[in-house]
Amino acid sequence: MKKVVSVFLAAVLLTSVCAAFAIEKGESRAVIGADISAEQKAAVYSSFGVEQGAVSELIVTNAEERSYLDGLVDPSIIGTRSISCVYIEILGEGDGLEVSTSNISWCTKDMYINALVTAGIDDAKVIVTSPISGISGTAALTGIYKAYEDITGQQLDEVAKLAGTQELVITAELADEIGSYDAVLIVNELKLILDQTVNMTDDEVRAEIEYVADQYDITVSEGQKDQLVKLCRSLEKLNPEQLKEKVESVQNTLKKLASAKETAANVSESVKKFFDAVSNFFAKLFSKEK
Repeated sequence: MKKVVSVFLAAVLLTSVCAAFAIEKGESRAVIGADISAEQKAAVYSSFGVEQGAVSELIVTNAEERSYLDGLVDPSIIGTRSISCVYIEILGEGDGLEVSTSNISWCTKDMYINALVTAGIDDAKVIVTSPISGISGTAALTGIYKAYEDITGQQLDEVAKLAGTQELVITAELADEIGSYDAVLIVNELKLILDQTVNMTDDEVRAEIEYVADQYDITVSEGQKDQLVKLCRSLEKLNPEQLKEKVESVQNTLKKLASAKETAANVSESVKKFFDAVSNFFAKLFSKEK
């Protein structure tokens, strides 16, 4: 009998060890919107930089997208078709999140990074794309969830997934008014003090939002404050300390993205000044010749 028990325990331990190493670096999935054509699908794979058939493929439907987005975003933004597509590849432990987008009009890389961290996804390369331009990108989060769960064989926490979706939508809506960087910044700062806001009244949370906004010279309306209070209450259902650690872990990534944007803006401004100077030089030269 003891031998049987020992064999059973050994089998359980072996299964646990195997499960712990089941997720290997390089494992990947492609998630394709159910309503795109064969031609569009080929374009999507080209955007992924992956040969069609070389990676396991999943399909995401509009109904699946609505299961997370209904009530959070205007139905016109969700639409009636599933168009956006996702590629996800597991990276090494500690490598963090790498996100790129194309043909996505509303959601930015840093917004996705923050929403994924909230949902419990890390150490992954994610490409979000669409075969047509002007897609908001909110529905793509559903595809990322589906792919990650298929790779790991484990369900992400439903509360965390809904919180991640809500965060993406609210941050995108804020970005329309105050810019994507400031929107991500203020949401991140609030995520870092969830262990405090959980014990505050809504009015006290609003006061914290005003304080954070003033610190970074960001103007937020009363309606935006209401949205942020609602987001805080959703995020407070998660483990504040774990979420704080995850937020801190992606701060360097976000700073790099911001630095890259600033550098690009400075280069663009320098080029503009150069051509303005050249244009003025020739304008003066020709005026003297007349």
